[in-house]
Amino acid sequence: MRKLLWPVILILLFVQPLIAQDNTTGWEKWQYLLGEWNGEGSGQPGAGAGSFTLKTKLGGCILERKGKTEISATAASPALIHEDVMIIYKNRDGNPVKAIYFDNENHVINYEITYSDKKIIMTSEINPAMPRFRLAYEMLDNNLMNTRFEIAMPSAPEAFKMYMEGKSRKKEI
Repeated sequence: MRKLLWPVILILLFVQPLIAQDNTTGWEKWQYLLGEWNGEGSGQPGAGAGSFTLKTKLGGCILERKGKTEISATAASPALIHEDVMIIYKNRDGNPVKAIYFDNENHVINYEITYSDKKIIMTSEINPAMPRFRLAYEMLDNNLMNTRFEIAMPSAPEAFKMYMEGKSRKKEI
């Protein structure tokens, strides 16, 4: 049995690099978003300022977005800090068409990703028991981007309404 095992191990060692995927491709539409961003915005929770980073991870297999937003207190609510992590990943064809989002408010959102001219649009799946979400990044110029977060109620899952919107500027390195 050992005599048969060694040839198999040797073949796997030499063939593995030949079948390894190129993990750096597929992220072309995300290139302008890679880096560190600072922004300000407003919406239903109140005015706020925040930042996020978007980096390739795991040798280019995924993108990791980490964000932190500080929302000012209003007459109706106290100040709060919102933190989140999103993982953008590729399907079997190597196309980044899905993402999963987690935050410190116990939200977990699965997104499908679509692309238009200068926009990346992430839309959550329809679930009759919860709101539907849409997050869009729109490049305004080389270092300026608009982010829009919309919500649709379960009874009207296509009727998105703006919840928060803001502009972010890429941090100079």
